[in-house]
Amino acid sequence: MTLESLATIHPARPDRFADGSVHEVMRRLRNEAPIHQTKDSEFGSYWSLTKYKDIVEVEALPLLYSSEMERGGISLIDSEFAGAEQAEQNRMEMFIAMDPPRHTEKRRVVAPAFTPSEMTRLAGSIRERTAARLDSLPKGEVFDWVSMVSVDLTTDMLAILFDFPWDERHKLPIWSDAITSLDMIKNRQQERQVMMFEMAMKFFALWQERTAAEPAPDLLSMMIHSNAMSKMDQVEFIGNMALLIVGGNDTTRNSMSGLVDAINRWPEEWDKVLANPGLAGNAGSEVIRWHSPVAHMRRTVTEDHDFRGHAFKEGDKVGLWYISGNQDEDYFEAGDRFIADRDNARRHLSFGYGVHRCVGARLAELQIATLIEEMVARNMRVEQAGDVVREHNPFVNQILQIPVRVTKAG
Repeated sequence: MTLESLATIHPARPDRFADGSVHEVMRRLRNEAPIHQTKDSEFGSYWSLTKYKDIVEVEALPLLYSSEMERGGISLIDSEFAGAEQAEQNRMEMFIAMDPPRHTEKRRVVAPAFTPSEMTRLAGSIRERTAARLDSLPKGEVFDWVSMVSVDLTTDMLAILFDFPWDERHKLPIWSDAITSLDMIKNRQQERQVMMFEMAMKFFALWQERTAAEPAPDLLSMMIHSNAMSKMDQVEFIGNMALLIVGGNDTTRNSMSGLVDAINRWPEEWDKVLANPGLAGNAGSEVIRWHSPVAHMRRTVTEDHDFRGHAFKEGDKVGLWYISGNQDEDYFEAGDRFIADRDNARRHLSFGYGVHRCVGARLAELQIATLIEEMVARNMRVEQAGDVVREHNPFVNQILQIPVRVTKAG
């Protein structure tokens, strides 16, 4: 088989993420062209940064490398892919797609929902729901881990964070998938708009209810009763709801699914955790590193400059490939392996770096560590019973399905 020419490599090609070949491409770029430009693709021209240190350097300079929606936002999937008219119709303002100082004041509003004291407050219910879910799984039968565990647990958590109507919580992952779906963005635009309208109407109704109520610890109430966010227009309000839904749903959900993938590839690592339950937290961080639930973040260059000998021009798109930086051999020894007791697992880039580091990182870690702890408490093995099905998406590293069978260990 002949190697693809470096000059024409397009690492964001969606099929690479569905078949897993993206990792081989990223390894090659790390070794041969860690700062690489794809000049022509369905996402336009873009740079790829695949080394840990380069990603961190760019993340640390948010004014030189912008996240602003007006400059294209945080994903390579932008108006060049969706079409300018469609992109404008579906434009969403959100605080992750803002630069300082705007970003700082708006992020500060939601941050109290994820403090250590809030994690302590939520920990009991997270454990209770996780235990109940695991106890309800079919014994000895094949079922889909994604729908029965990953989606179920993260949907419940989202509903609690928003104080969303419990009997309607099933809508949250449906909306989340519609927000990030390449197929819907490109080919089913009208259907996606209908779903976004339904989401908007529901959250506008909740906004009205919470405005008339006393301040409460849910995310909606925090936003409504804050100076920085209380006067949001409709575009920004819906954008922030979309951000919190996708952020709360996709990252944790896909890490929970990635856990099953990892422990089936390296069962000896699961043996370590079963033998030493104190590894649960570290193993959770290692899953988040190894799976990289968000494959990339995009930044846009704000002024011409030289970056390690490459001419970056104002307006250039830069893809920060977390999925590659997290496996950078110069930073993570045997980075393509899941190692439950890896000593620097928490130094991963999956939550980003700098001012845009994921505001809900603690909650994601708590949920995944709790899942592992409760699996260990049940001496549980989860055996893969079919192929892992992945989404064609270079932004969210999404696992759609993993058929499994649960057995006891030992």
